[in-house]
Amino acid sequence: MSDAVLRVEGLHKDFGRLEVLKGIDMEIHKGEVVVIFGRSGSGKTTLLRCINLIEDPSRGSVEVDGIRLEGGHRSRAKRELIRQLRIHTGMVFQQFNLFPHMTALGNVMEGPVTVKGVPESQARNTALELLDRVGLRDKAEEFPIRLSGGQQQRVAIARALAMEPSVILFDEPTSALDPELIGEVLSVMKSLATEMHMTMVVVTHEMGFAREVANRMMFFHEGMILEQGTPDEIFESTRYPETRRFLDAVL
Repeated sequence: MSDAVLRVEGLHKDFGRLEVLKGIDMEIHKGEVVVIFGRSGSGKTTLLRCINLIEDPSRGSVEVDGIRLEGGHRSRAKRELIRQLRIHTGMVFQQFNLFPHMTALGNVMEGPVTVKGVPESQARNTALELLDRVGLRDKAEEFPIRLSGGQQQRVAIARALAMEPSVILFDEPTSALDPELIGEVLSVMKSLATEMHMTMVVVTHEMGFAREVANRMMFFHEGMILEQGTPDEIFESTRYPETRRFLDAVL
């Protein structure tokens, strides 16, 4: 039996006449860290948005923890499946997307209380533990406007963890940060991989993180996975000139 937590089959996404995803097939296994990299506009973010159904796939299917959804129109039954799938799928956005009217603690508590019906006292204790894990317990009562970009992103990671997801999707989590703040976020992400064995799909240009933490890397090119392999395979013996040109540009 496969231990795939996430399975994508024949995934296409069209915006009008523009085909952004051109038949993506991928499996992510429990505890795996997969880094997706490639030029802007190659479809990386669109893939993540299709996996958690922020965008409806045009064709193909997405399966997370046994919950399978086909692309196409939404029905009432499908909307309920989407809700279930999202409970199992954490998302960390490029722009943090914290609720500005809630404290750091409130942001981390909100999902479990509102979506899963967890009692507030239990959710509060869990949220404080998660803020401690990302090094921000002392900022629990601060509002997002009082936090640095790096601190806001760490709160966002704690918020994703609070839902106990099967997989967390990271959409360029450091690209909106000042250079001196990137390390603190990558350090938290590394600890999720090495200490919690969290299943993670990470869209990033941080090749040092990829080399150190990823089990696999996938190079996106014009809406397709052009190449994939271990970090050693990608960095040392990439098979495609497009991948090599990209790596030469970012390393």
